[in-house]
Amino acid sequence: MEKREAGELANQLRLKIGLTWEDLASAISRPPVWTAAAILGFHPIPADQARAVAELLGLEDDAVTAMQRQPYRTADDSLRSDPTIYRFYELLQVYGPAIKELIHEEFGDGIMSAINCNVELGRVAHPDGDRVRVTIEGKFLAYQW
Repeated sequence: MEKREAGELANQLRLKIGLTWEDLASAISRPPVWTAAAILGFHPIPADQARAVAELLGLEDDAVTAMQRQPYRTADDSLRSDPTIYRFYELLQVYGPAIKELIHEEFGDGIMSAINCNVELGRVAHPDGDRVRVTIEGKFLAYQW
């Protein structure tokens, strides 16, 4: 079984059983955003946590093995057509250059790590309709010359 195939199956079973991503995250003591990304195939899941997910969802051993494999982290341009994902591309097109300038002004010459980072998602009540809050906290990596 391929890694992404195991993720799709796990997600289908999660929905069928009625578990949330938060439920699965709590079961393996990981953050919800990391858990969803890992189960969907974008991170390797440690063996004990992969087995815990499999027990909750009723997955076979081949899915447990697939979830533990190192993923290919390549761009999938077809995702850009999804309205939710596209808005993140749009946000970075508009605000990316400003964020880059502000990072350099605050920290110096370097980048924010997307490998050593935390991502959290939350809901914020607002009179015009609830807001989505996405917090990304990444380690600053100074360029070394």
